[in-house]
Amino acid sequence: MGEGLLEMTAWEDLANIPADPPKMRPKCIKCCRPVQVCWCSALPSQPLTPSGRIVLLQHPAEEKRSLRTAPMLSVGLAPGKCLIYKGKRFPRQDEELETILTDKRSLLLYPSASSVPIEQIDPRDGPYNLILIDGTWPQAKAIYHSSTVLHGMRQVKLVTSGTSSYIIRTQPTEGCLSTLETAIEALSVLERDARYREQLLQPLHALCQFQLANGAVTHQSKEFLIRHNQYPKLIGRRLNRLLKHADNFKDEPSESAENSTY
Repeated sequence: MGEGLLEMTAWEDLANIPADPPKMRPKCIKCCRPVQVCWCSALPSQPLTPSGRIVLLQHPAEEKRSLRTAPMLSVGLAPGKCLIYKGKRFPRQDEELETILTDKRSLLLYPSASSVPIEQIDPRDGPYNLILIDGTWPQAKAIYHSSTVLHGMRQVKLVTSGTSSYIIRTQPTEGCLSTLETAIEALSVLERDARYREQLLQPLHALCQFQLANGAVTHQSKEFLIRHNQYPKLIGRRLNRLLKHADNFKDEPSESAENSTY
């Protein structure tokens, strides 16, 4: 008898569940974030129009991140000035992308042995297609190694001694930048125009301030935490190599990676 009552109660509980799905928070049509946390008010009054283009080769996992920064770039620049291709291997039979990647004016921002500082690129030889890989460092390396068309491209690197403004995410080492910040720095150099740095970073600042005001905390890099005996996990081989590299070049400007977790 008791089991019958329990079963009946369970069915009654199920019957009281609303048939319609719960209402979703209204989203901004521009940034696709909930209106309450929209950062569009911090965007430039008019989208910026560089002479070249930013092309992101984005790992599919990046789209699932709630605090990703690539959308800030795509809406902060004029239409057609930021192209995003998703996948784990490129060009994936995409003729438009293949044309971009084989263009002599295209530059791959990637810290390889053959990379040259982007400051050495003559902007008068543009307009350039600046290619960035958007994903964690392991994801970016996997995309690079599986996309042989990237190996023959002109490769550049960003040399900076600055720190990331993305203070609500943990970076592996000091000097690592998010995809957004790396693209902005590169654009500022190629376009010889500080407006990219001044205006396109504002949405990131707005996002971080909102998160901090609602319970988020400022994150130190893994390098900082390890050096101060505050890192709670075992250190992997990859992070060990990054830290040794940072030690070797601690008195020189550090080479920024083109992703937030490099």
